[in-house]
Parts: sequence; structure tokens; C-alpha cells
Amino acid sequence: MAAIDQGIVRAFFGAGDSAPTTAAKGRALEDLICYLFSQVPGVSITRRNEMNAFETEEIDIALWNDGHADGFFFLPNIILIECKNWSSAVGSIEVNWFDSKLRNRGLDFGMLVATNGVSGDAQQVDAAHFTVAAALREGRRLIVFTREEILQFTDSAELVRAVKEKLCDLAVAGTIL
Repeated sequence: MAAIDQGIVRAFFGAGDSAPTTAAKGRALEDLICYLFSQVPGVSITRRNEMNAFETEEIDIALWNDGHADGFFFLPNIILIECKNWSSAVGSIEVNWFDSKLRNRGLDFGMLVATNGVSGDAQQVDAAHFTVAAALREGRRLIVFTREEILQFTDSAELVRAVKEKLCDLAVAGTIL
């Protein structure tokens, strides 16, 4: 279990908040996510901001997961993460686009980090929640982390536990909560 330094986390968020461009805002969030997930045993950052062979889709972060017993032993080896450091909720179009990236690569799991969450209502299963529910029916699991949630992590065990809880919530509710 590795400690997560909340001073570092807040510094990355601060850098994103004061960034002069949207690209710099995104880069600050990606840097933060790389820091967080590199604290999880067995996880390494393998790619950042890479385009596919057709130059049509960019992957923000790709992780390699060795499946360490104290880490993400319950997840696949390859994990893609999409980062959206937006001042508003991420809409269904962007969530659908991330789901398409997973589908196009034959992957069944991905994480979206949306600092202000996603649009719609989980109870009504509308907007972005519909996309998550539709992906689940097709065998793809998408989970979302927000700024508020990230600010709660003090160690890697909490991050692992949060992923487990989100997966259980997804299975029970049929969408993200």
C-alpha cells in the first residue's frame, strides 16, 4: 500500500485550474492520474497521448496491469483511461466516443476521469448514463472518477477499493451512480 500525497494531488489540480489552455488543463489531469495509478502495485504507465494507426483516435493514458494481489488483480492487463478536466459535466457524446475507443480495440474495461462528473441522471438512465448502460449490455464496463472522489484518496488501497466498489455499483445499478 503506497501513500497518496494529497499535497501533490492538490498541486496537480491547481495547475489544471490555473492553466492558460485546455490542452494544459488536460495535461495536468493526465499527470495527476499517472501519479495516482503508478502508486498501485503492479501498475505501470505504458502510453500517453498516443494516436491509433489510422490517426483517428487518441488514447490519453494506457496502463499495464500485472494483476498484483494488492492491486488490480481483478482487472485486465490493459486499461485505458480518458481524462476530461472540464468545468462542466462530460456529455454523452464524449462518453460514447470513449466507449467506441474501447470497442474498437476489443477491450472490456475503461476508466473515465471527469473532474465534474458526467451528464444526465443515473435513476433515469439518460444522457451519458445511457451510454454506460448500453456498453455494459455489450460486455464493456466503464467507470467514472470525479475530482471530489480523487481528493479523498490517501493510499493506493483506497483507490483499489474505490474501483471495486464502482464495478459492483455498475453491475447492480446497470449504470454509474
